[in-house]
Order: sequence, then structure tokens, then C-alpha cells
Amino acid sequence: MDKVVLWQSILDKIKAELNSLSFQTWFEETELYKIENGVAQIIVPYAIHKQHLALKYKDIIDKCFQEVTNSSYELEFLLKSEIEEEKESTEIVEKFKTEEKTVSREEDIPISNNLIPKYTFDTFVVGNSNRFAHAAALAVAENPGKIYNPLFIYGNSGLGKTHLMHAIGNYIVKNSDKRVLYITSEQFVTDFVAMNKKDDNGTNFNYVDFFKRKYRDVDVLIIDDIQYLSGATETQKEFFHTFNSLYEGNKQIIISSDSSPEDLKKLEDRLRTRFCWGLPVDIFPPDFELRIEIIKKKIAGEQLGKEIPDDVIEYMASNISGNIRNLEGSITRLVAYSTIMGAEITLPLAIEALKDYINKGSYEKNDINKIQKIVAEHFQISPEDLKSKKRSANISFPRQIAMYLCRKLTDESFPKIGIEFGGKDHSTVMHSCDKIEREIKHNKELAKTIDKIQQEIH
Repeated sequence: MDKVVLWQSILDKIKAELNSLSFQTWFEETELYKIENGVAQIIVPYAIHKQHLALKYKDIIDKCFQEVTNSSYELEFLLKSEIEEEKESTEIVEKFKTEEKTVSREEDIPISNNLIPKYTFDTFVVGNSNRFAHAAALAVAENPGKIYNPLFIYGNSGLGKTHLMHAIGNYIVKNSDKRVLYITSEQFVTDFVAMNKKDDNGTNFNYVDFFKRKYRDVDVLIIDDIQYLSGATETQKEFFHTFNSLYEGNKQIIISSDSSPEDLKKLEDRLRTRFCWGLPVDIFPPDFELRIEIIKKKIAGEQLGKEIPDDVIEYMASNISGNIRNLEGSITRLVAYSTIMGAEITLPLAIEALKDYINKGSYEKNDINKIQKIVAEHFQISPEDLKSKKRSANISFPRQIAMYLCRKLTDESFPKIGIEFGGKDHSTVMHSCDKIEREIKHNKELAKTIDKIQQEIH
């Protein structure tokens, strides 16, 4: 029976069981798309129809199907846009299958995974600002294709996104026989453009086949700086199909960007939606303690042949807070300056050598650390207590005061302040600030205490 006639017969039976308003609202604009492998796919006009028909009218539709066809089917409700996406994916797959049969390909041409061996989990320094991203990355490395797919890592440049992505790839290569490919979005664009160029014979079969093998015959695709696909409409479409092919095959996809998926407004909605299917994780700039550890690990790992005193390390960590690349660059600059000048590394030499790297003209720890230190001294506790998970009154109340002062006296955001206090959630910081703000209004002693601490900070 023709599917249009079949569906009309089913609708007639459904109509007999419903009032006219319900039928017109939920069934009048529906169509039967196809019946295949025991599944009946029904096209609906809006997303709300998908949920409502499945919850409210599934039994009625099942019964009417049974009466007309003498068979039971699993029901699937689809939007027209979803049907079009499915058709596009099928056309691309068939195109590649046809070209695969037409062209004899050179199977022995190796494709490099492009991984940098030195970027591993062992060489990644973990702190409050990147602990969650590190844990998610390790979980994906241990279970590629089975957990957090895709993994979407985002944050400003120079915070360790690329290091984490290479670490995942290197871990998988070392511990399995899975095929891994690390690529930048720029290289993906270059390969896509090349795929669409004709060769001397007026075809591009050879490169189409190469492109398919490179990006779809892998177990793990790692693509860096996805934001650079913005504006490249055709390339975005190709990446959409590549993503679908890998995802449907349970292959792991790892993506990085300088912005969250929701903020990539120049990318297609269907891409941004897929980026949220797995786990988006962000990386914040390193706090003071993490910057100290990064510098120390860099010094130890590079075997610089120069000893850098603790006061110099603290000076660098206090004043170079932009990103990890700046920290690493400052170490190289300092050692080179010391060698050229033929002098040992001291604080005065570091101040002179790093004047172009320094954010502030004076030598002091970042404002938050300074506030933590002064508040801790006032209440006769340690800065580590303020960053701990201790909840006793002699710790929690000074912590709330310190958070309040950090928000009042610095330009730092609630999330950044939370990170500096041992990874506290931004809502905890907001609650602390609101509480102290309220208490100051009717507690004169507290107001005097905070005023005194502020004078010490200034």
C-alpha cells in the first residue's frame, strides 16, 4: 500500500477516537516518512509534537497501526530538518563509497598522528584552575569513545588546552592500538579545499579518498581551535558529516576552542548543539600556587644549568599571570639574560631581565594572595586554612571576609576568586560577599574590623 494512503487510513481511525481540536493540533500536519526494519518514522511539524505524541498518543497510534497493517512497529517521530540531515549524511557516505570503488588507493601511505611526545599527563601541572579539565581528559584517555564524547575543552590561549589534547592522544597510542589523529582546524580547512580542487585529469578522486581515510578511518579525532571554522560554511558542513560519521561509529572526538560552545555564534547551530552532547570543560588562568609549580617543573624538566632562587620564582609567579606560555617564555628569557650578562640569577637581575613580561611595576603577590595573607594574619590562622575545606567558625568566617574583600578591592570575577580559595564554587563566593555586606550594616564591630584590614592591605 502507498505510504500516503496507508497513513491516511491510520489517521482516519485516530480521528474517530479524538475530539476535533486534539486531532487538528497533534495529527493534521503529520506524515508517514517510511517503514523500515520494524520502525515507522513519522514526520511532525514541531519539536513539541515529538514529545507529546510519544507520551500521550503512542498507544492510540500503535493500536491504529495494528488495525490497518496487522503488524506492530516501533514509532519514531522526526522533524523535517532531521530528515534532511539524515539524507545529507547518507549522500556523503554513498559518495565516498562510489569513489572508493572507482579509485585504486595506495593503502601503504601512512598518515601521521601529529602528536607531540613531550606533552603527556606526567608533564601537565595540575592545580585548582585546571583540575576538572585534567580529570575529564584522563577519563577520556582511559575510555575513548565510551565516555564524554565529544570532549570539548575551552579557555583562553596559553592555558594548557593543547597540552591536554596531546596528552590524551599520547596516552591512547601508548596503551592501545587505536588510530589517533591530532589536527588544527586550519589544517582541516586546507585539506578540505584541496579535496575540492580538480587534478590534471579533471577529477579529485584521489584526494577525496585520502581525505576520507585521514579523517574518518581513525578511532580518535583531536581538532584544535575549532573557532577558526567560523565563516567557512562549506567546511563546517563537511566537518558536520565527519563528526556524525565518527560519533555514530563510537569513535572519540576531542575539540578545543577559546570559547564555550554556546559562544561560538559564527558556527552552525547544529555543530554547536553536537559539541554539547558530551562534556564541555573550561580551563581558567593558573592561580599563584599553580604558577609556582609550573615554573619549578619547567626548571627541573629543562635542565637549564642555572639555579633560580625561590625569591625569583615567587617574583615571577606573582607578576606574570597571563598564561603558561608567558611563564615558560619568562624562564627562557631570564636564563638567556643571565648567560649573556655572565651573572648569577638574582632578584635584581630578574627584575631587569623580565621588565617586558611583568604586569605590574612593583613586586608583590597578586592582590588576592595579598588579601588572603593579611586576613589570615589578623585572625591568627594560615592562608592555607582559608583555602581549605575546613568549616569551623574560626576558619569559615575569616574566609568569608577575605572573599568579600577580594571582590571589593580587586577586579576579579566570582569564579576566579573561588579558584584562589581552593576551588570553591562561584555561588559560594557570592553567598559570602552578600552575607558580609549585610552584616556590616548592623554590626559596627565587624565594620571596624574590615576597615582596619583594608587599611593594612592598602
